[in-house]
Amino acid sequence: MAKSKLVKTNETIAKKVVGSYQKMEDAVVGSYTRLEDAFVDRYLTREGESVEEAKARLKREQDARR
Repeated sequence: MAKSKLVKTNETIAKKVVGSYQKMEDAVVGSYTRLEDAFVDRYLTREGESVEEAKARLKREQDARR
């Protein structure tokens, strides 16, 4: 009985820890993506180019240099 209760408690703790970590990771990645998009929009886009098009162009240019 004690063993199964310990296992259940450990599983509950593990779910909470993983869930908390996932929320934190999503927040950090989301913040970075917004910051990156703002930087690309402000400094790296060309006339009439969207952020996605600018990112694709930059990636092609970087791959061509390799």
